Amino acid sequence: MAVVIRLARMGAKHEPKYRITVADSRRYVTGKFLDILGTYIPTPRGNDKKVELDLAKVEEWIKKGAQPTDRVKHVIKLAQAK
Repeated sequence: MAVVIRLARMGAKHEPKYRITVADSRRYVTGKFLDILGTYIPTPRGNDKKVELDLAKVEEWIKKGAQPTDRVKHVIKLAQAK
């Protein structure tokens, strides 16, 4: 079983919001997942934060062997910059 950290799309049409999830790579993107690490909103409105991420959980899953996707690597860098 290959474990990946990836984005799962939520939100409405033309207003994307993503959950950052840990899942088995063989599952559908919006299917079952093992853990939720945070959220990513590419175009935040009002009081919404662009990135909310539990960096401690991310480190823990990466140590266990989970592989983040390229986009998730970018989101992690955004979260660390704050």
